[in-house]
Amino acid sequence: MALKTICIVGDEALVKEYIALASSKRYKCTSTPSKTTTLALELTNISIEVKQKNLRRLDKSLKKSIPILSSSVTVTVAEQNTWIKHPERLIGLGALPTLLQGSLLEFAPSSLTTDAVKAAAQVFARSLGKETSLVQDSAGLVLPRILCSLINEACFALGEGIADGTDIDTAMKLGTNYPDGPVHWGMQIGLEQVHAVVAALHRHFGDDRYRAAPLLRSASFQDMI
Repeated sequence: MALKTICIVGDEALVKEYIALASSKRYKCTSTPSKTTTLALELTNISIEVKQKNLRRLDKSLKKSIPILSSSVTVTVAEQNTWIKHPERLIGLGALPTLLQGSLLEFAPSSLTTDAVKAAAQVFARSLGKETSLVQDSAGLVLPRILCSLINEACFALGEGIADGTDIDTAMKLGTNYPDGPVHWGMQIGLEQVHAVVAALHRHFGDDRYRAAPLLRSASFQDMI
């Protein structure tokens, strides 16, 4: 039986994770859209300009019936809809490095997303061994929003000298039973990814609680932990 072909483009860390998992589930993964593509993933969080370019290329190259799952933690699906000619094919995905290690994939349909695309996204998730949750189209979605806000607050505490990184992580793991501490988790996700999400939350909500900690942009982060 021929392997199903999926096109995966975006931030390098995310592309590698999704290719590794999808390939292990017998998908043929490529970075170039073609006539054999059955599903596309756009996984850019850091550069909105690159994301816009990728989505327009996918929308132009693929048949309009082919679903596009687009990471929507730094820009809403509604905004992405304005970039392409066939927004009904688009559904948001809560993609951050390391989150594929969990059991859940978050999807955010817009008011234009068809039922067929929602179903295709859920079928794809199940084929990867994941449960699914449909959430509201909003900056950060749910888990990425909570997780990056927690990491951002830990960076404020670290930058203010309240505790070192090890003590912050120990306190959170023991006090809340989290599987990992926010400082270490932030390093695993990548501070550039975390900053992109927090900046999007601040831009979207205009609330100072989402102001990015200076340490997220600091070259001295490694020395302080």
